[in-house]
Amino acid sequence: MPNIGQRTRLGRAFGWLWAAYAVSAYGTGLGFGAFSVVAITVLNASAAEVAALSSSGLALGALLAVPLGPWMEFRAKRPVMIAMDVIRFAALASVPLAYWLGVLSFAQLLLVSMVAATAKIAFTAASGAYLKTIVPADGLLVATSRFESTTWSATVIGPPLGGAAIGLLGPVTTVVIDAVSYLLSALGISAITEPEQPPKPQHTRTRRWSDIAEGWRYILTHDTLRRFFFNAMLVNGLIMATEPLLSVLMLSHLGFPVWEYGLAFAVPCIGGLIGSRLARRIAARLGEQTVLRVFGALRACWPLGLAFIRPGLTGLVIVMVTELGLIICASIFNAVFAAHRLNTTATDRHARVLTAWSITTSTSIAAITVLWGLLAQLTSPRTAIALAGILLLGTPFLLPRRIATPEPASPIPPNQAPVPSGDRA
Repeated sequence: MPNIGQRTRLGRAFGWLWAAYAVSAYGTGLGFGAFSVVAITVLNASAAEVAALSSSGLALGALLAVPLGPWMEFRAKRPVMIAMDVIRFAALASVPLAYWLGVLSFAQLLLVSMVAATAKIAFTAASGAYLKTIVPADGLLVATSRFESTTWSATVIGPPLGGAAIGLLGPVTTVVIDAVSYLLSALGISAITEPEQPPKPQHTRTRRWSDIAEGWRYILTHDTLRRFFFNAMLVNGLIMATEPLLSVLMLSHLGFPVWEYGLAFAVPCIGGLIGSRLARRIAARLGEQTVLRVFGALRACWPLGLAFIRPGLTGLVIVMVTELGLIICASIFNAVFAAHRLNTTATDRHARVLTAWSITTSTSIAAITVLWGLLAQLTSPRTAIALAGILLLGTPFLLPRRIATPEPASPIPPNQAPVPSGDRA
């Protein structure tokens, strides 16, 4: 662990990668919820259609991303990232174009949502694998903390400004901004001039469909990653499944004004900035294993408090305090775990592991969200939120008791080695 009193220099390539990520993160923050706004205000979509747009785009996009892990494992990652940014720019730019031509449809929004979700998974996997090649192992926690901090700052600033932009300039304004942010991200990644050497396979063989499952196979046979994997599926799925239920509870059942509802979630996001800035210091003081176990457990303890929301100021305070505690714990855990996962995963498995992880997370969130929506329909939003909180209290038992130390790259068995792909995407 580096001395926390020293400023870590991560290099020019990381600077461009971070800048590109920041631009697209702020664009995404400004465009938060834009598709739902467009679907409701322009296409008069029903609540069921809006829910389908959110969950179906996420789930179908994840399925489309399944072959991407083995496809890009032995390719240069920068061209893949640039291509995914350009694809997202083109897909999102088609929405305002169709709106101005008067031909925008719900089917187009769903298609764009799927394409964007697929490209996001591919970009995330490629950028994670690329990060490991440009940042030394002892600098990964610093790098992941900066990405985490950027994510939360964009979450704090973006949605309020995006809402104001929609009110002043129209429903597709933030979609335009989000699209342009991906184009700028692609230009930033293109500015990286350092040569990239993708990992080389140990054997040459025609790729088989079994290679698609290599990311999941690696995770499920790794003692530490396997437990983190199942823990992340449940924690992320149960937390995200309560978000739409909480909006129904606060806005429809308890009568909170829209501005208070937005405030209740915008202010606690400051906790993400706090947690991501503290992650490195806490890890240096307590050790990586303690941080992952303690904050991995603490992040699951807060959501149950959301079941006790009441009308008025008391309920607003309950939401803000609960979300603040959750976000601080989650941001500390996320920054440390992102670095741990990169250091733990063999170099010749990075892209496939990160792709499998993203796909499973997306599909589990979509599936649990749909299931909890049905549960809330049969019971009530408060009951469904309470049940999610109770189940979350059991997720720390899935965390590993001992954290594996980083391992070197392992050669690919002869019957699993994909053909070399060269350096072009």
